[in-house]
Amino acid sequence: MKILVTGGLGFIGSNFCRYLITKHSNYEIANIDKIGIDANLTNLQDLEKEKRYRFIKGDICNSQLINKIVKQVNVIVNIAAETHVDRSIANPTTFIQNNTLGTFAILEALRKHNDNIRLIQVSTDEIYGEIEEGSFKENDRSKPSNPYSASKAAADMFVMAYHKTYGLDVAITRCTNNYGPYQIPEKLIPKTIIRALKNLRVPIYGSGKNVRDWIYVQDHCEAIDFVLRKGVSGEIYNISAENELPNIEVARKILDLLDKPEDLITFVEDRPGHDIRYSLNSSKIKSKLGWKPKSSFEEALDATVNWYVRNEWWWKPLATEEILHPTPWKVTDVQ
Repeated sequence: MKILVTGGLGFIGSNFCRYLITKHSNYEIANIDKIGIDANLTNLQDLEKEKRYRFIKGDICNSQLINKIVKQVNVIVNIAAETHVDRSIANPTTFIQNNTLGTFAILEALRKHNDNIRLIQVSTDEIYGEIEEGSFKENDRSKPSNPYSASKAAADMFVMAYHKTYGLDVAITRCTNNYGPYQIPEKLIPKTIIRALKNLRVPIYGSGKNVRDWIYVQDHCEAIDFVLRKGVSGEIYNISAENELPNIEVARKILDLLDKPEDLITFVEDRPGHDIRYSLNSSKIKSKLGWKPKSSFEEALDATVNWYVRNEWWWKPLATEEILHPTPWKVTDVQ
């Protein structure tokens, strides 16, 4: 099996490449990444001598490059994306270019060279928007609340349209919030860990009651692998671990693990369009494909905190601007 992973130097992408190499001895992995803001060459330095892994520096929006590469693989797992909601609010253009047009470039390449190449489109729960009660199912309509989720929803629509119109072999995964090693410091969990280690105030938007369902990145990687191998063409699969927690509780758990005082938490002005709650029903992937998460939130969060404590060499060069300075719009009392 020859697999192209896009965005393989990012958080989920690098964990997924490592998962595949470790799990499947007969897989060959090509990783294409333009080394953008979410990418880091050190994420996969342990695979540099692995014969079944190769890195291609390139942009998925480069149609000529993508057209050349798709001829050499059996499966494409499209993880490449701009992912940070805050940055999408400050500069939506790059999100449309990378998330929507990047996916479009891959679809066009597959349309021209369709030799039973499978595409797994890695999407997000945020395309559904917020939900106060219950959980979203795969056939619920999209209602994105910010430029990031809108760009991902648009990409998903193109994927399904190309399946129906051109018969492409595609499947879409939509996952809840990930956490684990190699996540860039601008995200809630690593940002809280790093600021707490530095005894800096931990900023929490609004009242901190916004609820997210958290999944350990290794469980997410395994779920993508299940869809890659067993998923039905044209289907969408929600992925969740049923670990719904308000942001304030996540911050408190991290502070407790680090033996830091809770008064480090400070509430800041809420970001625009901040969804109250995300929740996915993942019964389909569990019943149809046999996947289920293996990690408890408490154990995996402890492992994540310990990873950041042990690996300051990795996050320190990335933390200066995002961790020690406010977000692009008005934020008060974050220092």
